[in-house]
Amino acid sequence: MSRRRASTCRHSADVNARDRILARIRAAQRRPGAADAVEEETVRAYLSGHAPGPRPPTAGDPVALFRARALALASTLAEIDRLADVPRAVADYLSGNGLPLVAACWPQWALLDWSHAGVRVTGGAARADDLVGITGAFCGIAETGTLMLVSGSDTPATVSLLPETHVAILHAERIVADMEEAWEHLRREHGAMPRAINFVSGPSRTADIEQTVTLGAHGPYRVHIVLVHEAMRSL
Repeated sequence: MSRRRASTCRHSADVNARDRILARIRAAQRRPGAADAVEEETVRAYLSGHAPGPRPPTAGDPVALFRARALALASTLAEIDRLADVPRAVADYLSGNGLPLVAACWPQWALLDWSHAGVRVTGGAARADDLVGITGAFCGIAETGTLMLVSGSDTPATVSLLPETHVAILHAERIVADMEEAWEHLRREHGAMPRAINFVSGPSRTADIEQTVTLGAHGPYRVHIVLVHEAMRSL
């Protein structure tokens, strides 16, 4: 049997198995037969409506809550007043941790004056030997201390995933209350879904059966957030 014919047979078997499974589910729901046009349109309308689910109340200052939750996740955090001070804040963090003053960087942030702070950045995707990656963040989620990163041609995901140290620049005004609000902002500002969305809740971690936690096993060993209180503007 040729490879093409074998591949076609496997695909046909997968489709038939899928149809059988879905048919059993519909039969259990007392909905025999395939979905009609009305039912399909009802499902499409529901999915496009993004009806909100139950949300616990969030009280207090979202920036203060984000700070507390991020620190609890083993992220570190520095707060600055001016966007122009980002390179110096990053340089201080890298020097304080014995890290090289060299980093892969999202292109938009590479436009800052890094040379004045003694940091050499390369805009674009990270390489396997990059030790530090500098990104922005679409928003911060106060409820969990999480960063939401949206991947695109100017915001390559590798910069936050490959290097062992991830430095994220976050405007304080981009901190939202919860995950639902983060998705609302994304739909409003981006429309169609981006090619990837990454949620960063502190350094990468894993644990064995004895619950011994190891940081950096599947991603960055360090996550440092530079929180900028100055209002957003174009670089």
